[in-house]
Formats: sequence, C-alpha cells, structure tokens
Amino acid sequence: MSLNDSLPQHPAPIRSPLIVVAAALCDDVGRVLMQQRPAGKAHGGLWEFPGGKVEAGETPDQALARELLEELDIRVAMADLTPHGFATDADAKRCMILLLFRCTRWRGVPRGLDASALCWDQPAALRRLPMPPLDIPLLETLIARS
Repeated sequence: MSLNDSLPQHPAPIRSPLIVVAAALCDDVGRVLMQQRPAGKAHGGLWEFPGGKVEAGETPDQALARELLEELDIRVAMADLTPHGFATDADAKRCMILLLFRCTRWRGVPRGLDASALCWDQPAALRRLPMPPLDIPLLETLIARS
C-alpha cells in the first residue's frame, strides 16, 4: 500500500477556483451593511455582504476596493480592510472561495448602485435575512466576534 492509497481521492477540479471578496462594513454603533441581490441574478432577492469577483491581475484587497466603489459608490483604502474570515463551496462544476474583510472606515455614503436594497443592522439581527450559503457562516463569525 502506498501513501497515495490511504489519502482520500477527490475528483480533479474542472475549473480554477473562483475567488470572491466581500466587506463587512461596520459603522460606529456596530451595525453591518448588507445588500439585496437584484432579481434575475444568481441568488436574486437574497442578502449578501457587498463585494464581487477578483479579476486577473488584482489582489483581493484591490478587487474589494474596486467593487465597493462600483457597487456602493464609496472609497476604501486597502489599509482599512482587515481580513476577517473565509468560506468555501465546491461542487462538480466549480469551487468558490469567499474572502470576507472587515472595514470601519470609508469615504462617501453607501448607496446601492447595483442592489435592490441596502440594510444596516446589528450582526445578530441580520440572521433574519435570507442569504446565499457562503454568507451565513461569515455572518456567524461576525456575531461571535462582536
């Protein structure tokens, strides 16, 4: 028996992992911003941390600063993004890695440029919102650390 025989066998991934970044924007009273995905998109109507895909040539913090400007019209310094946690999901077609950053400073007033709605609330109160599967464990880490 070789070492490889004792390791669990996993099918080879079909595609490279999709890396997605998101922000837990926290205001000065501990509320967190969530945005509602527009109808017609994947997970339409569900509430998520704002963010998006990391594009080729970007670091995760660069991608998140770009996404927050595009989605919420706010400017974030990369130095103000603190890694908070991550969640993964893999199926036969893809592997997604969601990186969550905590952010307490930004310039501008968030407004939903690509969202159906925005919601500010205390982390534990956000449990009432329907969310995509990867956002749920990340919300739980925010609650545990608040």
